[in-house]
Amino acid sequence: MARPPLGARVAGSGLGAARGVLRLAATAWRTSWWRVLDYGYVVRLQVVGALSPRGADAFRRQDHPVPPDVVLVPGVYESWHFLRPLARRLHAAGHRVHVLSALGYNRAPVETGARVLGDHLRVHDLRDVVVVAHSKGGLIGKLAMLQEDPEERIRCLVAVGTPFVGSHLARFFPLLPAVRAFVPSNPLFGVLAAEAAVHSRIVSAYSVWDPHIPGGSELLGARNVVLATPGHFRVLADEGLKELVDDVVADAAP
Repeated sequence: MARPPLGARVAGSGLGAARGVLRLAATAWRTSWWRVLDYGYVVRLQVVGALSPRGADAFRRQDHPVPPDVVLVPGVYESWHFLRPLARRLHAAGHRVHVLSALGYNRAPVETGARVLGDHLRVHDLRDVVVVAHSKGGLIGKLAMLQEDPEERIRCLVAVGTPFVGSHLARFFPLLPAVRAFVPSNPLFGVLAAEAAVHSRIVSAYSVWDPHIPGGSELLGARNVVLATPGHFRVLADEGLKELVDDVVADAAP
């Protein structure tokens, strides 16, 4: 077969390169817009949380509670208000929803958070509970299952956008030790990776695009669910996540 003239080949390669540049530009624009939406969602949650008159204790009160109880664990630098939409939904369904107020903005080490969670389970004598956690909260939940819950009071952990192997982006935050702790070389991740016995009780749900966790949140041996909403924070409002949490909580009922 005869080769096309040199001029046609050059024009074709130039057209292909132009298309490649346009694709890269479109991807960059799309992901930049996703970031704007993601951080806009964070601001909205903070404002709504600050203005809401309803405190965390209100979600724990039920006249006729429907089992199981649910415990919420937010991510780093997050208040429990980040999980407020899920709290409202679960409480409306009759479940008692527990918030770990002692975590504050969750800046303490994961080990400390796991102890707070374990203490809450024991003090309130909670059993067969579902823990719903975001980001760092999922690490707290898994470590609590391993080290703070010998009676298996935690029936299931739903971890949303959790960096189970850390995030190499954490090294860019040397002045924020609570974020720097997510570097993959942190020995904590070795401890967590070595213990897979609880994975069958974990549901790892994560966004199709999460800029905070380039390594992803897939957990071998767990139930892994990819959610359609892009972003590390906005995924908390994903309709698929709401339905997933409903299903997991229903399955945990005695």
